[in-house]
Parts: sequence; structure tokens; C-alpha cells
Amino acid sequence: MSSTFGKLFKVTTFGESHCAAVGAVVDGCPAGIALGENDIQPQLDRRRPGKSELASPRSEKDLVTILSGVERGVTLGTPIALTVRNHDQRPGDYAGMQEVPRPSHADYTYQQKYGVRASSGGGRSSARETIGRVAAGAIAEKLLAARCGVQIVAWVSAVGEIESGAVDLDHIDRAQVDATEVRCPDAEAARAMIRLIERTREGSDSVGGVVSCVCRNVPAGLGEPIFDKLQALLGHAMLSLPAVKGFEIGSGFAGSRMLGSVHNDPFVLKGSRLGTVTNFSGGVQGGISNGEPLYFRVAFKPPATIARKQATADFTGREVVLEGAGRHDPCVVPRAVPIVEGMAALVLIDLLLRQEYRRRG
Repeated sequence: MSSTFGKLFKVTTFGESHCAAVGAVVDGCPAGIALGENDIQPQLDRRRPGKSELASPRSEKDLVTILSGVERGVTLGTPIALTVRNHDQRPGDYAGMQEVPRPSHADYTYQQKYGVRASSGGGRSSARETIGRVAAGAIAEKLLAARCGVQIVAWVSAVGEIESGAVDLDHIDRAQVDATEVRCPDAEAARAMIRLIERTREGSDSVGGVVSCVCRNVPAGLGEPIFDKLQALLGHAMLSLPAVKGFEIGSGFAGSRMLGSVHNDPFVLKGSRLGTVTNFSGGVQGGISNGEPLYFRVAFKPPATIARKQATADFTGREVVLEGAGRHDPCVVPRAVPIVEGMAALVLIDLLLRQEYRRRG
């Protein structure tokens, strides 16, 4: 099973939804960096369940503990082990599902691949696994901010058919994002999104959405042609997240309907560096960052766990009616915001370290 991401800044996540703990091991973090749990906890607080009626009612504090790699508040250059205890486990909620692969879950595919599976809460395929990603991403963000002032901000730009208005990519910040329960900075769209999620929950159903993200102050030159292009690694990172079904950067699919004369980003002098007048490229050209803001979008499907009954089949092929059980988010995108930010940070810090080592050589 591939649970490790990155080449120089390596992150290995561990744990299942209903085991004793989840977390991550970060290998490759430079020594001498000031680091404590207080640098990591804010992003975990934004990700954790039980904070809103729009999210899963699972009650977890998700408090991170640094087990190794830090002494007296400073990184040692050795592996940093991060752990978060699972307190509100309810594996018994899934007792009636042992013989039934849940529709659109990973029960059937994990069973086919390994011959065994974690039958409660989805195991490694559960979104609870993303705790390790968020914790490691918070460390990466601190490094990126210290080295080159990188700012990463994600927000909910769509829920179902409801889309937010235009966002100022140069100034959007997390305070604006968190000002609404659904993490959409467009107040009018946010109200409509909240109503839709509430109606969906009341109907024992779920709904998907889109998380948009901008990364500012990314230096030009990050990205490794040919197979480790910046957009390819971002796509890899985002498509590895639970429930993600689509990724696009810059103009994305809309760019396929444009003419080259419109889509091209002309260069212009911006202070002491070259920049572009437009940014249909999304901050990446030839797989390498060009110094403009990185801008991309991530599509999340409706959560597979729903409370209503579903006609399906058990592992023998016998037709059954699956009763809804377990706790779930009617829409995952509000809690996915810090997860997207964390994965973006992991991609950028790994590429930044590669570029720094290249220049030293």
C-alpha cells in the first residue's frame, strides 16, 4: 500500500478510522526550525468533525502530539512523528455491514485487492486518514512562509449547482473564508449553500461540491519536467484525497473552448520581474511555476455514506437492502478546505527543497 508522499519532504500517514490513533511521520524536514503543536493544531481544528450542523456529528478533539523529531521546540532534522488519538470510535455501528459492500465505498475493492479489509468506517479509505496530511501540511506551510512568504488559501466555490461569485485571488484570506459556516467567502452564495446542505441532510442524502485554492508568492522555477511537472504533482496530490473526482488548474476545461489568441498570457514587467497580464495558465507554464499565483479547483463527489436505505447486493451477489448507519458529512467540502491547503503545501515544499538542493549543487 502506498502511504508515502514526496521525495525530499516525505510524509507517511498511518491509521484507520476506528483504530486507536491516526497520524503521520514527516521525514526530510530541515533541522533548526521552531516547531510546536500550536503550529499544527489550528489546521486540525478547521478539519475536525463535530463543529457544525453541516458536518459529521462525530465528536473528536483531534489534538496533535509530537512524538519525535523536535526538542525544546526546534526540529532536529530527524523524522517527526505526529499522532492524534481516536476517541469517539463506534465500530459497532458497522456490525450489520460485514457482508455487504457499501455502494460507492472501497469495501469491495479493498476486499478484492487484499483479501481482507477494515470493515468499520472505511479503514484507510476513510477521510479520517487525512488528519496526517493536514498535520504534515501545517509544517510544510510554516517552512514555505518562512522561506519565501508563500500564502495558501482554499475556499468552497460550489456546492451542488450553487456557485460562488468571483473571488479576489490577490487578497482572499482564511479569515474571510471562515467567516461563513460553509467556508465560502461569498455571503449570498454561502447562505444558499447552507440551505442546500441542510435540505440534503434532512432528506438523508448527500451533495458534492468544489474547493478552489490559490497559492501566492510561489517563486518561479518550481516543477520538475517531464513527469513531475508542478500541475501533475498537484493533480496527484488532490486526486489522492477521498471523494475527489476532478482536478483542473488555471483555465482548466474552459480553456479548451478558447482561442489561443485569448488564452495566451502576455508578459509584462512587474516591478523587478517579468509577470503575465492574464493568468489562464494558473501560475504554471511548461510544468514549472512562473511566479504568478497558482490557482486550481478540486471536485468532490457526494459522500458515499448516506442515512437512507439502498438496494444493493452482498458479497455473494444476493440482493439486499442496506440500512444507513454510521456518522457522515452531508457535504464534505467545508471540512476539505484545510486538507486541500495541506496537500498543496506538501507539493510546494518538496519542489522548493529540490530546487534549493539543485542550486547548491
